Amino acid sequence: MKHVLIIGAGAIGAYLVRELHRMYPDATLSCIERTELVDAARERLREIAGSRVEIYDRVAAVPAGVELAVECGGHAAVTQHGEACLDAGHDLLVASVGALADQPLHDRLVAAAKRNGRKLLIPAGAVAGMDGLAAARLAGIDRVRYTSRKLPVAWKGTHAQNLLDLEKVTVPTEFLRTDARQAATLFPQNANVAATIALAGVGFERTEVSLNADPSARGNTHLVEVEGPCGTMRIELSNKPFPDNPKTSMLAGLSLLRAIRNQSEAVVV
Repeated sequence: MKHVLIIGAGAIGAYLVRELHRMYPDATLSCIERTELVDAARERLREIAGSRVEIYDRVAAVPAGVELAVECGGHAAVTQHGEACLDAGHDLLVASVGALADQPLHDRLVAAAKRNGRKLLIPAGAVAGMDGLAAARLAGIDRVRYTSRKLPVAWKGTHAQNLLDLEKVTVPTEFLRTDARQAATLFPQNANVAATIALAGVGFERTEVSLNADPSARGNTHLVEVEGPCGTMRIELSNKPFPDNPKTSMLAGLSLLRAIRNQSEAVVV
């Protein structure tokens, strides 16, 4: 990789800058951050990668030569910068997959990718088995169910507080059963996994989602169950949080890094 554009200079963005600087010491790294945060981001990221990283506030200001744009700045970043990246001729790797539950935004990005001959790339993120789910879709899928279990405290500051008293939860409690579109819309910081599963499988409306507050949960637990002509799948993970951002699973950052490396690897699994 010679030039990677990272959208969002927070915990995940800084992690990618550090790791990409280590893996590709001669690469140019550019970051996009909100205007009011540009100066602070420049100071923080230059401690990691020195003069090889530059901070901008819009895609149009980034020098030519970008091979891949990587979004890790939240749903608003997808809305603000996604189409501009594709129109600038960059493939776009999207971490905030839940943003694509907004159908008009999804359709605009797909249209931009097609008219520019680019790709909208969806990483597995905090879940596994998406290759198998996407393959099973080719034969047809009867049912996809996703269950999320987290400690009650992990749901604080989210819509879950409007559905139950998190401080009084003493046993595993399902507080929402819905489809992936509503889950991703109501829980933008917690339900990117639901959107990823929907896009890999049977779509937002047909993907069943169960969200649970569980005092006995071992980290953020994800369970994906699939039924179809090719058989059944049961994929379960218990993820540890990202060290600098406890609302994000460590696997999500690693998944982005793997997707970036795959762009330049001779063997891709």
